[in-house]
This record gives sequence, C-alpha cells and structure tokens, in this order.
Amino acid sequence: MVEVRNVSKAYGGKAVVDNVSVNIAEGCITSFIGPNGAGKSTLLSMMSRLVPKDSGDILIGGQDIGRWKSNELAKEISILKQSNDINIRLTVQDLVGFGRFPYSQGRLTAEDRRYIDEAIDYMDLGAMRGSYLDQLSGGQRQRAFIAMVIAQNTKTILLDEPLNNLDMKHSVQIMQVLRKMVDELGKTIVLVLHDINFASCYSDRIVALKNGKVVKDGPTGDIISTPVLRDIYDMDIPIETIGGNSICLYFK
Repeated sequence: MVEVRNVSKAYGGKAVVDNVSVNIAEGCITSFIGPNGAGKSTLLSMMSRLVPKDSGDILIGGQDIGRWKSNELAKEISILKQSNDINIRLTVQDLVGFGRFPYSQGRLTAEDRRYIDEAIDYMDLGAMRGSYLDQLSGGQRQRAFIAMVIAQNTKTILLDEPLNNLDMKHSVQIMQVLRKMVDELGKTIVLVLHDINFASCYSDRIVALKNGKVVKDGPTGDIISTPVLRDIYDMDIPIETIGGNSICLYFK
C-alpha cells in the first residue's frame, strides 16, 4: 500500500501540494482529477520519489520512501511521467527492455525477454518492435512507454496523463489494458486524468484535488456527482447514465 500523510510541496513560496493525506487502495485503479494547477502531477511524482517532499511522510509497503534502495523501490513502484524525452535513438524493443533494468542490470535473461514480449503484445506493438521511436506517431510512442512500464512488472504503477497524444481508439485500449492488469494481475494503478469520463468509466476510486488540497476522496460513484464536480471545477456538470456508466456532459 502507498500511504501519503500530511505531505506538502512548495515552489517559490507557493504551496503546490498542501498537507495532503491519501491512502492508495491495493488492487484498484485510483484516478487523480482536478483543474490545472491542482497539484496532481506533483503529488504523483513525490509518491515515486522523483520529486522530494518538503514535509510529511510517504510510506511504500509500510516503509518510508526515503529508506528504500533505488533498485528495490524500482521493483515495487514504477512511474511514467507526462513528458518523456530520450536523446538516444532506440527501437520499441530497446525502450521496453529498459523496464527490466532493475532485474537484469542490463543483461537480459530469458525471463526478461518474456516480460518484454508480453508487454509489447499487451500494447499491440508487435509490428513496430523493430521501429525507432522517432519513426512513430506521438500515440505510438506513448504506447511504447507504457509497454516499458508494464515490463517493469511492479506492484504499483503511477501514470501521469497516460492518454496524452492518443486518439480515441488507443485511449480506450490503454484504459482497457489497465483495467485488465488490475482485475487479472492484481496490480495497483494510480493515474492523473483530465478526462473525467475516463475516470468515471474505469476507476475504482477517485481523488479530487484543487489548489493543492484534497477536495474529495472516495469510490468513483461518490465523486461523479454534480454537486461534488461543482466544488472541483466551479461549473455545473450534468450527468447521465449511458450503458451503465455515469457520463459527465461538461461540453454542454
């Protein structure tokens, strides 16, 4: 379990994350939602130790995140950042292989290659495994980075706006894969989402942030309601049930 206790982070004297406490339930998809500048990505980065916290505690498996050895932490929790710039020319297979580094230390075993192959197949990248990243569309590259995280095979996966640059088909494909990983493999997935309808349709829990604070934290059905969404986004959002899902009509 990931436990966040009274965590804060400020830049230039301004609090970006302000005394936030969240417990991430295991075996679930938890989505962070909220307006721009709410602190979603900063909180996610602190949970993976990419960004140091100013105060508070973050526990991974009951142990303070600062006490984990980097290589062991990389076997417990993985993160895909919002922007991923690589300055060397890599094929899809090379990139996905980086996900196995905590285990292989650069010397891939047969087991490593199996995880790489499975991750490439998960993301429907088999035909592109030998293609270089600079030959792919933005959406194809995003799928390759997600395959890298899948190959890392951690208990907990953190994804910062994983649907960026993706069309509708591949956005749905990725959310379906994430749902399958939770339901079939018992993974714990935390992601930052801007599209509240994807959060509504695929999340078990939602953490809503605004101005660096948690506005609401609970099961998806408790969050996707017009009064709660008004508090988060400062607008009235009608909700209709379509195909068993609560769909937010924020475009009206």
